[in-house]
Amino acid sequence: MTTILEKTTGLVAFVRTAEEGSFSAASRVIGSSQSAVSKSVARLEGRLGIRLFQRSTRTLRLTAEGQTYYDRVAPLLRAIDEADDLAAGASTVLGLLRISAPQEFGRMLIAGWVAEFLEQYPDVKIELNVTDRFVDIIREGYDVAIRMGTLTDSELISRKITDLNWVLVASPAYVRKNGLPSNINELASHQGLRYAVSGKPWPVAFANGTTLLLNSRFDTDDAGAIRKASLAGAGIAYLLRVTVTDDLAAGDLVQILPDHPLIKLPAYALHGFGRQLPARTRLFIDFLLDKAIQSDI
Repeated sequence: MTTILEKTTGLVAFVRTAEEGSFSAASRVIGSSQSAVSKSVARLEGRLGIRLFQRSTRTLRLTAEGQTYYDRVAPLLRAIDEADDLAAGASTVLGLLRISAPQEFGRMLIAGWVAEFLEQYPDVKIELNVTDRFVDIIREGYDVAIRMGTLTDSELISRKITDLNWVLVASPAYVRKNGLPSNINELASHQGLRYAVSGKPWPVAFANGTTLLLNSRFDTDDAGAIRKASLAGAGIAYLLRVTVTDDLAAGDLVQILPDHPLIKLPAYALHGFGRQLPARTRLFIDFLLDKAIQSDI
């Protein structure tokens, strides 16, 4: 009869290889040799009778069977890590912290703050996935995900981090050529740069309840591209203020309709741990909240 120890042989090597993308990277995380990790995964494939990875000289990718196996096994190993974390107590903070965040929040905020968190907790490793896609937090094995706007995941635990400010901006060159709109009606006649998800552009939403869909010849789901287009004078952009704070301070962009307040965009931290929240996850959420309070975002 196969023992539970024999069944679990190679699981750590497999999961870490899948997460790190190569045997060499996995070996550094595990603290073993690349050869040992590769052989351990090969033995696991032999025991299961399936190919977990597609291998070539340059790439290593999960097969369909490997992805299915990872989806089932990775949460089990993470649960063991979390049990160790809980048993060790809040004074010991360690392990891998997997975070998913929207592009601008991840790039402008978390990436800028992460060094401070890692300095405070040297036994924590962070894996940050920056995407506007709504990840499946539990199935994909994330500790915490940042979501902005209206929440729909009723089974997840949420904590509000902050309210993000929107701003309308344009370059000085655009203003010299086209003038400054003095009210919302005049804004409607200007050329806009629109953020669009699945082909659906976001309207400008004012605090008084008025919404306006800007005229536009440029729609994109990349806020960074909108920022660059606005800097080049292509039109008026509707962006999170954190995206263009430095540009406004430098005078490379000017605020449009500053006397017409815009709505705020709530940002939340979500997790699926219930009350058994690992110390590293709880402390990271607390850290985000503190940094948001300290920052003008």
